[in-house]
Amino acid sequence: MNIVVCVKRVPMTQEVDIELDASKRGVKADMLAYVLNEWDNYAVEEAIQLKEKLDGTVVAVTIGSEDDEEVLRRCLAMGADRALRVDPGDRPMDSLVKSRILAEVVKGLEYDLVLTGVQSDDTNGGMVAILLAEQLDVAHAAVVTGVEPEDGSAKVQVELEGGLEEVSKVQLPAVLSIQTGINEPRYVSIMGIRKAAKKELNVVSLADLNLSEDDLAPMTSVEEYYFPPETEGAEILEGDAASIAEKILKIIKEKGVSI
Repeated sequence: MNIVVCVKRVPMTQEVDIELDASKRGVKADMLAYVLNEWDNYAVEEAIQLKEKLDGTVVAVTIGSEDDEEVLRRCLAMGADRALRVDPGDRPMDSLVKSRILAEVVKGLEYDLVLTGVQSDDTNGGMVAILLAEQLDVAHAAVVTGVEPEDGSAKVQVELEGGLEEVSKVQLPAVLSIQTGINEPRYVSIMGIRKAAKKELNVVSLADLNLSEDDLAPMTSVEEYYFPPETEGAEILEGDAASIAEKILKIIKEKGVSI
């Protein structure tokens, strides 16, 4: 089974005081550490486990600068066979443009499955996998928590709201967005890192892809990021059920909500 995994390098923002840059369209990233996106880490592990069971190859793909090769090397150290980086230069990209770029790359590869993370830690859009499936004109499933390939298809387990799950069959090739918890991503050993340095990592530019200027024109753009206003915190209501209900109704009316 041949699998393509789309990955992204994202900043670690936990327990860090985030500051907006001068344009207010991004954050000051010079002091932030970068890692492989958490959801993508599970997607890479799932791809490698499937390869180990069914043979085939795993190709890791990312869109970004030379610094983003760090996460591709990690994918190679985990067990991916090849890696490919698309250099977008300074061109602005939204989720649709990214999906078109990835689709052109994937079309040039042999694949049965394309795996991505459900979303990325930085933008939390959760759109690229579905848009990618549309560009490739193949089946897709989102928020996948289990994959069992069969002859020409795959049985996938999908997480739904309210703790529910759904089991479906999709025809291959297909695009699956992988949810965290589907597996336990493996530890990257020193030996794996050394082997990764010898594996193939190719770089292509947008000019190498069959995309027009219209294809690369974003449909959406960020006007401004801003922090939510600080509030006074939560108000704790005390008393019996009837008095609490009366207080809630009073608060709602004071906020201008009609009942």
